Amino acid sequence: MRLFVGVDIEPEIRERIARFLEGVREFAPDARWVRPETFHVTLKFIGELAETKVEDVKAALAAAHGQPAQIAFRGAGFFPTPRSARVFWIGIEADENLRALAEAVDTALSSAAGLGIERERQAYTPHLTLARASQRASGNPHQKPRPGARAFGRLREKLGAVPPPDFGTMTAREFFLFESKLSPAGARYSRIARFGLA
Repeated sequence: MRLFVGVDIEPEIRERIARFLEGVREFAPDARWVRPETFHVTLKFIGELAETKVEDVKAALAAAHGQPAQIAFRGAGFFPTPRSARVFWIGIEADENLRALAEAVDTALSSAAGLGIERERQAYTPHLTLARASQRASGNPHQKPRPGARAFGRLREKLGAVPPPDFGTMTAREFFLFESKLSPAGARYSRIARFGLA
């Protein structure tokens, strides 16, 4: 099973981001756009794990305590840089509780016996991915990959001419263990377990 831990996004914010996405998608037609129903804030990507270990993962996550976290979704940008962009994202501004929760989840999973989940090596920096530069501009296998700078060039110009978007603020009072199932139509996520924040 392909697993990750994350926070779900409130429906009102998800809808605002979806409307924004519809308004800018035409400026990067070659990009692979994320479906709004899959938007989430990742706390920890676990990856492939045997189904027999899921109960152990749940037990470890139940021990990862945290406080409700304020999360604001505003601004947009490109990774790694605007001129060599491979990813288009929305910025996330959160209080200390979100980072502390991500660390608690990471510690709980990496220290659980028998799971073999490695600890994160980089500091937690939340963001919401909206699109990725396609590897190729078309289905032609002989065509050279289209650089991300070209894929997102028009979009970068468009965003530079308007104020930074603000999609709202929410309070995360729970987090989830998700399963990700890959398909030709894109990844589909389903909740496996819920964990409250007190």
